[in-house]
Amino acid sequence: MAGCGSGLCCCCCPGCCGERESRTPEELTILGETHEEEDEILPRKDYESLDYDRCINDPYLEVLESMDNKKAQRYEAVKWVMVFAIGVCTGLVGLFVDFFVRLLTQLKFQVVQSSVEECTEKGCLALSLLELLGFNMTFVFLASLLVLIQPVAAGSGIPEIKCYLNGVKVPGVVRLRTVVCKAMGVLFSVAGGLFVGKEGPMIHSGAVVGAGLPQFQSISLRKIQFNFPYFRSDRDKRDFVSAGAAAGVAAAFGAPIGGTLFSLEEGSSFWNQGLTWKVLFCSMAATFTLNFFRSGIQFGSWGSFQLPGLLNFGEFKCSESDKKCHLWTAVDLGFFILMGIVGGLLGATFNCLNKRLAKYRMRNVHPKPKLVRVLESLLVSLTTTVVVFVASMVLGECRQMSSTSHSGNDTLSLQGMSEDVNSSIKTFFCPNETYNDMATLFFNPQESAILQLFHQDGTFSPVTLSLFFLLYFLLSCWTYGISVPSGLFVPSLLCGAAFGRLVANLLKSYIGLDHIYSGTFALIGAAAFLGGVVRMTISLTVILIESTNEITYGLPIMITLMVAKWTGDFFNKGIYDIHVNLRGVPLLEWETEVEMDKLRASDIMEPNLTYVYPHTRIQSLVSILRTTVHHAFPVVTENRGNEREFMKGNQLISNNIKFKKSSILTRAGEQRKRSQSMKSYPSSELRNMCDEHIATEEPAEKEDLLQQMLERRYTPYPNLYPDQSPSEEWTMEERFRPLTFHGLILRSQLVTLLVRGVCYSESQSSASQPRLSHAEMLEDYPRYPDIHDLDLTLLNPRMIVDVTPYMNPSPFAVSPNTHVSQVFNLFRTMGLRHLPVVNAVGEIVGIITRHNLTHEFLQARLRQHYQTI
Repeated sequence: MAGCGSGLCCCCCPGCCGERESRTPEELTILGETHEEEDEILPRKDYESLDYDRCINDPYLEVLESMDNKKAQRYEAVKWVMVFAIGVCTGLVGLFVDFFVRLLTQLKFQVVQSSVEECTEKGCLALSLLELLGFNMTFVFLASLLVLIQPVAAGSGIPEIKCYLNGVKVPGVVRLRTVVCKAMGVLFSVAGGLFVGKEGPMIHSGAVVGAGLPQFQSISLRKIQFNFPYFRSDRDKRDFVSAGAAAGVAAAFGAPIGGTLFSLEEGSSFWNQGLTWKVLFCSMAATFTLNFFRSGIQFGSWGSFQLPGLLNFGEFKCSESDKKCHLWTAVDLGFFILMGIVGGLLGATFNCLNKRLAKYRMRNVHPKPKLVRVLESLLVSLTTTVVVFVASMVLGECRQMSSTSHSGNDTLSLQGMSEDVNSSIKTFFCPNETYNDMATLFFNPQESAILQLFHQDGTFSPVTLSLFFLLYFLLSCWTYGISVPSGLFVPSLLCGAAFGRLVANLLKSYIGLDHIYSGTFALIGAAAFLGGVVRMTISLTVILIESTNEITYGLPIMITLMVAKWTGDFFNKGIYDIHVNLRGVPLLEWETEVEMDKLRASDIMEPNLTYVYPHTRIQSLVSILRTTVHHAFPVVTENRGNEREFMKGNQLISNNIKFKKSSILTRAGEQRKRSQSMKSYPSSELRNMCDEHIATEEPAEKEDLLQQMLERRYTPYPNLYPDQSPSEEWTMEERFRPLTFHGLILRSQLVTLLVRGVCYSESQSSASQPRLSHAEMLEDYPRYPDIHDLDLTLLNPRMIVDVTPYMNPSPFAVSPNTHVSQVFNLFRTMGLRHLPVVNAVGEIVGIITRHNLTHEFLQARLRQHYQTI
């Protein structure tokens, strides 16, 4: 494929623009004159798209003909069973992570806290610090080692799942090894005291369960194989991944509706009513599975369903003794809007700093040996531990315990805390009836610290809250992106809750608004900061409402999130979109910009096509598959009847003549590579044939290369009908005459046909060719053999393959004059992988993939369009 960065050329070398304006993007790419801005990361072309569109070929139609109502109902029932199983398994993964995080965290804090209490009197606090460092660095070291085993397990996994649901195949993202390393790694990361959460990785874990469970196979467990013929397509797997991701959100927050909306808002490009119902059912199954087991384990009351999610915000209510207290009033909405603006600014700052850190890691950490990544994780752990310990011992203030705090204990215990508010209060270096406010926030699990900010009636000093927010902001920003499984929801909520509690304290102290409820401001602050970082609106609003069990918070949370998103979008993208762009993933947004409608399909399509004929020799198929990386090939015949109209330059077809002439550059180079590849084919007849057609001239100088390549004539590769052969006297137009489009065939389908020997000889008719069933075509899904790994000695290169029964004869297609917005909407909403461009007489003139629809590529073509005008 031609490079997509050629539209940037005139921006970097104004003196050369006059010469370059006459060149096509394909010519600029061949001559090596493309340029990329230093700080801009363009989408990479090595990411493979997923096949969400059904291939309605003959084997598929045979399945439909044999399917009656009972079989269809049985298939639908199996799908519902799989959805329920995904929800249950996701809930069990959450239970596993939560149980061991609590176990390791309690062990660590019990040992260190008793050591601190003893060393306070004996003056050996350094020993307590060493004990804390020993626990934390050991846990973080184990988490980092797990990431070395499966690198894609690092981070939260939400950017990768978002890419998968958008239609991009990220290698290894939904493997069994990934979910094992993710679940084990995140419990060590959280127990190790890093400022990370386990909620984000739960979403990734649920998606992996959704992708793997319905397949009943794994390359990590090759010996375990089940003959399960269902759901062997990217389309079905995409639906199950959507359900699994939603189940992960539901298990993390106890928010099944929020999980359903999360899959809809953040991921899937294609949605329908049936999928909504299945995803919601899966989320409910995950929520109640986790709730059932956690309630039984922690309270011994099996079946009571007291703990709906891994993170619970508790019940927000005013003290019965304070008659003037209200959760929030209409006057408070003005403060909430201001907090949303500040939260958007803070979130934009967080994203900007984290993006710079990520780029630094890409340039200076990732290219080095993997041990450097482990050392970086240990450095972050060391710094975090020292800061937490020193801040808890030195920077905290002794605050008076509120007498009303005891009345809130029962409420909080009902919401699922294993320790109530008072039991999580730390009294380091403070006399009786007082507590250390900084140690209470730092020397507790993050969930306990959030509940302290939401529900602790005692006050935290403004200085303590300011220092806590600053330290937590910087350390969590540094932590997100290191080589450990890490979530961002809980650190963002805790950081925002400290900000909201600080605002409430200032309003009470300096403005005299004693009636405001501090917990509400802490919740709004958490929503503002989290919304400013991740830029989610619909799903995050519902998640927070479900987590609080308070519907009256719906309006202020929604307003705050919208304001935070609008403010943050003014400066940069959300944190997940930033990391998607840094990986160079060709993610498609919801819609294109209005000005992109100045472009047509002919302006963005790839005109240099590699195609096959309906009846093609094995030697040609092997050559094409070996020398190209394309994943689909148009099936065409030469339209000799329209050759005269093409030569005359008919108005409808003349728009594409320049593409066909320029395409000789790429096709000539591809033909030379094909001929070289054919020499390695185990057939002396084929090697001799290739030797006759290989040119041995040395390439000329760069400035003359383009003209020579345009004038030079190369024999087309031999994949015409078996009884035809190319003529040496063909002109350039004859070599690239119109091609009648018949369908698309995938690389995986061609490889399957070659592996199974589906072909016939010249002396036979195509009817004698063996037929493959739909199940046989999908037997190797999702990992088809590589063409370079095939044993070609058993194949006769003169045999012919009839691809027509296995191609997709009716793919979605557009005309060359279709506006870009129409092309984009069709491609994204239908989950396409390839979109042929076919003119009015049925001739294919180009093809569009997701790389031709990325924002960067469209911007480059739009700049080229303006230059042409």
